[in-house]
Amino acid sequence: MQKTLSLRAGITLCIIFTLCTILCITSGAGPRFNWYCKRTTDHSQPPIDADVEWITRYNGFYVDKKHTDHNQDKVIYLTFDAGYENGNVEKILDVMQKHSVKGSFFILGNLIERNPELVVRMADEGHLVCNHTYSHKDITHLSEEQLQSELCKLEQAYTNLTGKPMSKYFRPPEGTFDERSLNIVAKQGYKTVFWSFAYADWDNQKQMPLEAAKKKILDNLHNGEIMLLHPTSETNAAILSDVIGVLKSQGYRFATIDEIQEGEA
Repeated sequence: MQKTLSLRAGITLCIIFTLCTILCITSGAGPRFNWYCKRTTDHSQPPIDADVEWITRYNGFYVDKKHTDHNQDKVIYLTFDAGYENGNVEKILDVMQKHSVKGSFFILGNLIERNPELVVRMADEGHLVCNHTYSHKDITHLSEEQLQSELCKLEQAYTNLTGKPMSKYFRPPEGTFDERSLNIVAKQGYKTVFWSFAYADWDNQKQMPLEAAKKKILDNLHNGEIMLLHPTSETNAAILSDVIGVLKSQGYRFATIDEIQEGEA
């Protein structure tokens, strides 16, 4: 009887071990990260943790490493995560048009469904329109087929709307990623774009005071910066014109992330 129980226990443990192994293989079984940059006080490019330096192997980048010196050509890359319209996306586009500034918009399927005219405007006015997935799910929890579907569904919806191909840049929802998911994205031909500056602008119920937000942005400027802003933010819509004006007065120019493809990123 004891031997039978021991045998059953052994078989049960073996089954559990096998199932765990299968789950680990199918889920990627790697560390899950949330993107974060350590801010600097001297307007130098912020460093990233050694734990995620491998992102470059999967066409990932977070700053333009060609532009590091303050005496060099000074460039800022404005990028926006645009999931939905909150009465401010159009205002952001108006400001950029007024200043003849181009940026890169990472959109969701919701914006195409509910505000297609804004997406068409982004494309027509020379901004890059990029992939933020169709439905803003945590990509570390998706199978390879599900993640591919999230990318392709958005691409197709954008092309059907505009008649143009989507720019091959990707930003993970909420900056959450792992090595497996970035590998899948890279195999789809995308470069993953993180950021070297962002601030707490995404909660429409907790918007920072205008002057405080402006100071936060200007205090953290650095050459080659990839700035992440949310265009749904009322604060960003109110301060963006002033911020662009100050940056231009300091000798910065604005570029789309296409420029980072040249040389090392």
